[in-house]
Amino acid sequence: MSTVKIKKGDTVKVIAGADKDKEGKVIAVNHKNNTVLVEGVNMITKHTKPSMANQNGGIVHQEAPIHISNVMYVKNGKTTRIGFKVENGKKVRVAKATGEVID
Repeated sequence: MSTVKIKKGDTVKVIAGADKDKEGKVIAVNHKNNTVLVEGVNMITKHTKPSMANQNGGIVHQEAPIHISNVMYVKNGKTTRIGFKVENGKKVRVAKATGEVID
């Protein structure tokens, strides 16, 4: 099983599917299913019953999960793959296109 290289808060670009070429911020990462929730991408309409959180219920528009292989990390407006490197005894993520340290 490979490591999930995309984290919450990263900016990603969709590279496959109906929302191809859309960019957004990662809201959540599900390691178990290898999926991510991206802000404003793969929107669905959900019919909800009234509850304590949503008094009226009705139709709600929300993001649906998208497979992690269908998104690519964006660094300085350019898509790039992510690698790992040990720097000062710490494992850090590195943008393959530029060689810059991500975090």
